[in-house]
Amino acid sequence: MNRRYLVGLLLGIILSSASTFAQNVSMNSAPAGFQPAYVVGEDTFAIVNLPGVYIFPEMKFKNKKEQDNYYKLIRDVKRTLPYAKMVYSTLIETYEYMETLPNEKAKQQHLKRMEKEMFKEYKPQLRRLSYSQGKLLIKLIDRECNQSSYNLLKAYLGSFRAGFWNFFASMFGASLKSQYDPKGKDKVTERVVVLVENGLL
Repeated sequence: MNRRYLVGLLLGIILSSASTFAQNVSMNSAPAGFQPAYVVGEDTFAIVNLPGVYIFPEMKFKNKKEQDNYYKLIRDVKRTLPYAKMVYSTLIETYEYMETLPNEKAKQQHLKRMEKEMFKEYKPQLRRLSYSQGKLLIKLIDRECNQSSYNLLKAYLGSFRAGFWNFFASMFGASLKSQYDPKGKDKVTERVVVLVENGLL
């Protein structure tokens, strides 16, 4: 069982049992830099948020090429993951903002303006990505947003424009319909992403 869930379960048991002694329980507020605590009778229980613990088997490489590919993957994930997370945050912000717009015409105008601004801001940076980094970015967008880049484009820009961009990507050996498979073919990538996200690589 994941240690984070185990700790959460234990804290839940402590807190639920503590609630049976409600008349004797008080919650201490804590100044900055200190942890809050529950006081149950004469006992004090600190409330501590523990980070997740991830344990992976040691990487074993068949040869130097495989090892080099792994370290290249680490470099590529560090390069592309921030863009995938940016796409996700932009998606959330765009959806929330579009909900406030009065009609479909206003929504389409906003999307065109946003598309133009994003091209202007990110095109120079994205052009510096290698083909393999571009393919990886497409998969990481699927990981962050839980749907393929093609589906995102289709939802916001329509089928025709999504098809155009997918055709454009295919000329470089990529597909916007690529799906992320963290337990299968992308298992090693998922390992690297988790370690990078937690500052362990």
